[in-house]
Amino acid sequence: MSVANAKHRVLNPVIPFTGGIPGGLHPGEVIIIQGTVRQDADSFQVNLSRGCSTKPCSDVAFCLKAQFCSPLCITCNSLLKESWGKEETVYQQPFKQGAPFEAIILVHNNAFKVAVNGTHLLEYKHRMPLNRVDTFSISGNVEVCAVGYIPSSAIYSESGDLSLPYKGSILNGLSPGEHITVKGQVCIYPHSFTINLRSSQTKNIALHLNPRIKSAVFIRNSYLSECWGYEEQELPFFPFSSGEYFEILIFCQPHQFKVAVNGSHLFEFRHRVQDLKSIDQIEIMGDVELTDVKVW
Repeated sequence: MSVANAKHRVLNPVIPFTGGIPGGLHPGEVIIIQGTVRQDADSFQVNLSRGCSTKPCSDVAFCLKAQFCSPLCITCNSLLKESWGKEETVYQQPFKQGAPFEAIILVHNNAFKVAVNGTHLLEYKHRMPLNRVDTFSISGNVEVCAVGYIPSSAIYSESGDLSLPYKGSILNGLSPGEHITVKGQVCIYPHSFTINLRSSQTKNIALHLNPRIKSAVFIRNSYLSECWGYEEQELPFFPFSSGEYFEILIFCQPHQFKVAVNGSHLFEFRHRVQDLKSIDQIEIMGDVELTDVKVW
């Protein structure tokens, strides 16, 4: 994700770094951290807090610590009234010593969601009101090239709601690093549904997603110059069920889309449209009820 659309950004901060979050945090916003883990790193940590006092210690809404000594893991916790709560541990380590990374913290009403290098890592339920968070800090064995605070959404519905068929405009078109999330629920008696990423200026569809629930097939294709291309169907598993909630994440990379459902990676789809900026519209139709559509 690019920090170019950030409402506020910090470039090449000296670590340890502490800075205010202009306007505080709001649901739908995103914090993006781009940097490199030092080769000899034993750990680094990111805090979202209320202020930066040390005596007494400020409340910390979210502390994420990446640990590189045994065991390799990510720990999360909160500090309230100078007392740490119950630690939550994820026994994965997507950060690599000596390697660059991009960490994304997505702010929800009830939780922080964290992705690293385009892959969902964890969800951490809020333990203090989100409106109290006004400070970001990062410390430890890490070098940071950019921290950005991305506004809540770069998409708007032309109909003003989430009823189907849905049509939304992607402001300024797509760019590498951007994500699209589609959340909803499959209908009780479904056949299929469709998500198209397309150009408003032509009939071209850069990415056509068509999960067919009855046959458990997930079609991917593109429609260019009034012709459908080669259909892709391979899947490790089929993620949709009648009446069930889903969350689709489409990650736009320089050469492909990566698609995950409910936090699990499913497939890649190589770009067949090279002018990503021309992809400025999303349409959704079929046997689902939408609850949220965002570009971030």
